[in-house]
Amino acid sequence: MGFKEIKRKVISCLEEGNFLHEQRNNIKIKNLLATGDITIANIIDILKKSRSNEHQSSPHHSISGVTVHIIKTSYSGDEWYIKWYFIAPNSVFISIHE
Repeated sequence: MGFKEIKRKVISCLEEGNFLHEQRNNIKIKNLLATGDITIANIIDILKKSRSNEHQSSPHHSISGVTVHIIKTSYSGDEWYIKWYFIAPNSVFISIHE
């Protein structure tokens, strides 16, 4: 799957409400969407403006066959880090923070 398809898929999941948050100890500082400190619309806008050279992927550390996606991008003067993976029909967010 190429970057445009990955981006389209994660945005579609957000628009349709098909997303989850991976449980973690420091979720209050590592996942601003889960804490309500950023809106879905903001995340979609950040993702829409991201470019392929700001994307990387790697295998999930504990779920075999799952690819983790990371976007590191600038948006409105801030540096953003968005990390997620797909488990149909959802996007599962690990981190969304500045």
